[in-house]
Amino acid sequence: MSSKTKIVVLHLKELIYTGIFALLGILFIILLIIMFVPKDKKETGSVERPAATYVPGIYTTSLILNNNAVDVEVSVDETNITDIRMVNLDEAVTTMFPLLEPSFDDLANQILKNQSMDNITYADDNKYTSMVLLNAIKASLEKAASPSPSQSPSSAPSTT
Repeated sequence: MSSKTKIVVLHLKELIYTGIFALLGILFIILLIIMFVPKDKKETGSVERPAATYVPGIYTTSLILNNNAVDVEVSVDETNITDIRMVNLDEAVTTMFPLLEPSFDDLANQILKNQSMDNITYADDNKYTSMVLLNAIKASLEKAASPSPSQSPSSAPSTT
């Protein structure tokens, strides 16, 4: 029988690097498993429905600009703001107030994205236009707010 002896040389530094990388790989796999494995069915099945925040409907607030009325219309369902738009916008108003539509579109997109009036930003060059529009939107949302349990149904906001 002929057996050939093989000599394997292992460097301690390479063994340490290999051990560290193997440990990091195992930790990475454990982290991925923890992140992507679905939670217990009890937790996912018991989704709570948020309380009604708004009375569903379309609420409007009028702005008077150069003797022309512009209506800010806010559509809501029980928990979300579904749409914000300007109606009855006259061409004379858009000519006299060129920042009105772009400012409104920017504000409406932010509010629809956040579903809140908090943390709304606007540029300094259209500060006052944005403030007027935000006040109109806020007034419409206040009309849409669901009545508290202490309020009687007759004092609920109307959809005008």
